[in-house]
Amino acid sequence: MSDAHDEPRRPHPQSMLGPYFEFDLASELAQLHREPGWQSAHNAKTLVKYNGLRIVLIALKAGSTIPTHQTEGQISIQSLVGHIRVRAEGRSFELRSGRLLALERGLPHAVEALEESAFLLTIAWPGEKDGAVG
Repeated sequence: MSDAHDEPRRPHPQSMLGPYFEFDLASELAQLHREPGWQSAHNAKTLVKYNGLRIVLIALKAGSTIPTHQTEGQISIQSLVGHIRVRAEGRSFELRSGRLLALERGLPHAVEALEESAFLLTIAWPGEKDGAVG
């Protein structure tokens, strides 16, 4: 889902493969709103990047959409702020703040922001180690 826009990608910090991470999600979201990418319909930042796992913070303006797409990994969408609608398998899932949806890998889905919203996208690839060597 983070590939749904044409904004230049933010360089990842050197510590993307650290042994642990801690984030203030409100501060991270405020930073996304200050960036030029927010002038388009949405903005995103990868918070965690391991070999078999990604966690991405995504902010959407009201009325914006992420068109139907699919991923190679299983995903979860955790709504932090606002109200989004996820369409998958002929169903609509209403995700308000505090709701979580998990989808199997390869499942086509689309996201629509019914109001200004933010969510955490987690992508896990089966059979890959979490950044471990050997």
